[in-house]
Amino acid sequence: MKPSPAKKSASTAVDLMALAECVEKFSTKTVVLLGDFVADEFQYGEISRVSREAPVLILKHRETELVPGGGANAANNLVSLGARVLPVTAVGDDDAGNALIAHFRQRKVDITGILPVKGWTTPTKTRFLAGWAHTIGQQVLRVDYEPKSPLPDTVRKKLHQRLLMNLRRADALAVSDYGFGVATPEMVRQATAKRDSAMHITLDARYGLHRYAKAGITSATPNEAELEAEHRTTIGQNIAELASAGRATLSAMKLQALLVTRGRHGAALFEKGNRLTHIPVYGSDQAVDVTGAGDTVLAAYTLALACEASPLEAAHIANIAGGLVVMKRGTATVSREELLEAIRSEAAGATS
Repeated sequence: MKPSPAKKSASTAVDLMALAECVEKFSTKTVVLLGDFVADEFQYGEISRVSREAPVLILKHRETELVPGGGANAANNLVSLGARVLPVTAVGDDDAGNALIAHFRQRKVDITGILPVKGWTTPTKTRFLAGWAHTIGQQVLRVDYEPKSPLPDTVRKKLHQRLLMNLRRADALAVSDYGFGVATPEMVRQATAKRDSAMHITLDARYGLHRYAKAGITSATPNEAELEAEHRTTIGQNIAELASAGRATLSAMKLQALLVTRGRHGAALFEKGNRLTHIPVYGSDQAVDVTGAGDTVLAAYTLALACEASPLEAAHIANIAGGLVVMKRGTATVSREELLEAIRSEAAGATS
C-alpha cells in the first residue's frame, strides 16, 4: 500500500542484521507484564449427526486444550522470545486460574505476582471447534465466562505493591488491558510516577485507549479497529483518516510512538515530528488465525524497545513476529529462534 503523497511518510528501510542483533539480546531483558490473564479453552469434536431435539450439530468430544490468552498470552510470548517475565495479575481460585498458574510454573516464570482470588472468576473464552474425521476443525461457537464482580480493594493493593516491587528489577513494563479490571490507568500512573525516565512502558488496551493519557505510557500498540473505536470513525482504505486518528492519539497520549496493526495491510508507525511509516505485512496476507496476534506484537515490540531498538526497528520486529504467529492455529507464540530465522532469511533475500 502506498502512503498518500500529501502526508509526510518515512522510509520503511531498516538494517535487518541490526534487527537480528537486537533479537539476540532478548534473553538479557526483564519485563513486567501487568494485565488481565485470560484462559483460552478449545473444545475439539467431530460432527456425529444432527440433533433430533433442534436443528443443531452434535459434536463427539475429542479433546480439550487450555492455553494462556489475553495478558497471559503476552506473557507467554515474552517467555518464548527469551525474556525473563514478571507477571502481575489476578486469577480466580478456579480450575482455569490454577491451570494458568501451573503453566507458568512449568515454564519457570516467577508466579509470586499471580494472585488467586477466592470468589472471583478467571476470564475464560471457550471455543468449540467442529470437523469431520481427518479435517481441520472450524469454530462454531464461543462461550465467555467473565468475573461477575470487581477485584476487592485488598487484592488491588497487593497488586500495586507487587508491581512496585517488580519494577525495581525491570527493563520495561508492558500493560495488557482486556477490560477485566486488573490493569487500570491509575495503577500504572502511581507505579510509574518515579520510574527511571528511560524505562519503556507499552500498552495494548482493548477498550478506552485514551484513558491512559496521563499514565506515563511511552508507546501503544492498538489494532486498527481499536483506533477506529476510540475516534468513532472508519478507516478502511482511507489513509488520510488513519493518519488523522493516529496523530491525534499520539498527541493526546503524549506518546513517543504509536504502532497501529492493520491486518493484511501491515502496520503504521506514528512518531513525533509528524512522522508516519507504513510497514507492509510480513509473509502472507491470508492469515490462518489472528487469535492473540496483538499479544505477540506487544511482546516483541516491548522487548525490542528494551534492547534499545528505535521505534521503527521495534515495529519491524513486531510486524515480523505478528506475521509468523497468524500462520499458526489457535492462541500461539513465536520463539526467539523462529523470529531470528525469519529476519535472517529476509536479510539473505535482500542481498541475493
